[in-house]
Amino acid sequence: MEKMKILVVDDESRMRKLVRDFLEREGFQVFEAGDGMEAMDIFYENRDIALIILDVMMPRMDGWQVCREVRQSSRVPIIMLTARGEERDELQGFSLGVDEYISKPFSPKILVARVEAILRRTRDAQAQETLEAGGIELDKTAHIVKLDGEPVELSYKEFELLTYFMENRGVALSREKILNNVWNYDYFGDARTIDTHVKKLRSKLGDKGNYIKTVWGMGYKFEVA
Repeated sequence: MEKMKILVVDDESRMRKLVRDFLEREGFQVFEAGDGMEAMDIFYENRDIALIILDVMMPRMDGWQVCREVRQSSRVPIIMLTARGEERDELQGFSLGVDEYISKPFSPKILVARVEAILRRTRDAQAQETLEAGGIELDKTAHIVKLDGEPVELSYKEFELLTYFMENRGVALSREKILNNVWNYDYFGDARTIDTHVKKLRSKLGDKGNYIKTVWGMGYKFEVA
């Protein structure tokens, strides 16, 4: 099994080594960076990094700048380390998308426990954001649909419709219910728009379009034999 990658960013080499030793003992693969610019280079070269441990005060590029740049393209969990422990620092960190905040000095064992807890939460959240049925894989976060591993292009509403069907697998759904949940309650158009979108969606799904069954006089049901 491939080891999960963690990037440790701190300008104190002693601190990096301490954290690295504890993380490697728990089976993680650790990358080290002594400043923010080095951290970004490593991050862009290793986009499968699972978590970043990031010091605030660093030369060339501080932790806040690193956090801002990472958040432009990634939701990778970030733990911020600071020597200050001031409330305004914590508030700034959370506003930038920091997942956890730990003040120095800290227990390495507690840090490892926090790392493992965040990674568990991330895995659980990702599992909830991914739907799979009969060779259809749907990633709600990335807005990607794959048929037997091959991506398929869907419009925004087709994607929302397929998501609703897959989340309600085996349930007969009326046109009114579909309209209210996919097009929202403020939609005043003709319910036949659902039939049009279902027809297009079935076509794009190929033979898997047969999973969307017509319930005569009512609506539709997503069912995989």
